[in-house]
Amino acid sequence: MAGRTTGAAAPGAATPTRRMPRAQRRAQILEAATRSFARGGYRATGLDDVAAEAEVSRMILYQHFDSKADLYRAVLDRACVRLTEAVGDDDFDDSSIPALLRAASEDPDGFRLLFRYAAREPEFRDVVDAIRTASTEIAERHVGEVIPEGRWRDWAAQLVPTVAHEAIIAWLDAGQPDPDHAADRISRAIHAVIQAAQSR
Repeated sequence: MAGRTTGAAAPGAATPTRRMPRAQRRAQILEAATRSFARGGYRATGLDDVAAEAEVSRMILYQHFDSKADLYRAVLDRACVRLTEAVGDDDFDDSSIPALLRAASEDPDGFRLLFRYAAREPEFRDVVDAIRTASTEIAERHVGEVIPEGRWRDWAAQLVPTVAHEAIIAWLDAGQPDPDHAADRISRAIHAVIQAAQSR
């Protein structure tokens, strides 16, 4: 009959958003935002891009986050929590590099956001600085066992976390080659820094 409506959506109409628990919806948005920001960067990624990636309306985004900056910070915080859960936050030992690699391979976009992209955004620099400070303090305790106190120990303590993070990002960018031996290769690069600091 003419004019009768059916349950099917009209051509071109938006797909209705399925209701889900608030915490689950928030997690879905954070996953989508992580992918979007890692793909386009903070400045070039709009909330419309995130909404499209999450398959939700912009209105639903605003039910969970006040602004793009609020969303981006939540993405970074989530990546930090995941990293801490995977690696720990108080020591560096033989299990640390394998744990970092596992964390990076499980959440490559989040890892890149923390160690590549956020450092370029002044308003989120505090997140990166906090990670760097904590990593340097852990490295300081580790290298302090084999390097005498002084400027070269300070140099190594700052460089070891940088080498680890950059090596893992490069590994991700290279397609995660030879995952069974990647930790050993990266550990050798870190040991080279320590050996250089020990040189007389």
